[in-house]
Amino acid sequence: MVRKLKFHEAKLLKKLSLVSWEAGSLAELRVLRRFRLPRREDYTRYNQLSRAVRELARRLRDLGPAPASAAFRARCSAALLGKLYALGLVPSRASLEQCERVSASSFCRRRLPSVLLRLRMAPNMQAAVAFVEQGHVRVGPQVVTDPAFLVSRALEDFVTWAPASRLRRHVLDYGQERDDFDIAC
Repeated sequence: MVRKLKFHEAKLLKKLSLVSWEAGSLAELRVLRRFRLPRREDYTRYNQLSRAVRELARRLRDLGPAPASAAFRARCSAALLGKLYALGLVPSRASLEQCERVSASSFCRRRLPSVLLRLRMAPNMQAAVAFVEQGHVRVGPQVVTDPAFLVSRALEDFVTWAPASRLRRHVLDYGQERDDFDIAC
């Protein structure tokens, strides 16, 4: 049981805003837990981005039937679908209907720990976040330590262990693929 705060204590807490975490919707809390998002701001940013994508798709769909607007609509929708497909947010470039399904979870699925989990480089999401934060993972030539890094489809093939990582050595030893030259490393 916690005692009721005195007036001056409540006033100080309002200034410090330590108790600014109001419980959001149930869907929001599920996404935060499922993808291990440490900051709620990431979720709100992903939500804003997905809302903007859906709004843009609606505007493209509602353009008039004039021939000039039809050509413009086809060109812009192809560009939008190409960009979203390259980012990995939609499964194919078929139609604008797929843009309606883009959500904050779509962005969360493209985060580096989620990609590690899908590639079976980590046993669970918590371990995947820890591997990224500790610097065991590299994307392309650079080591990434930010779990909020969004991996595109093009970069997904280049997610590997960092060269100096002990996890990499352990995996190579387990598969008996480690070279004698690597033992000195």
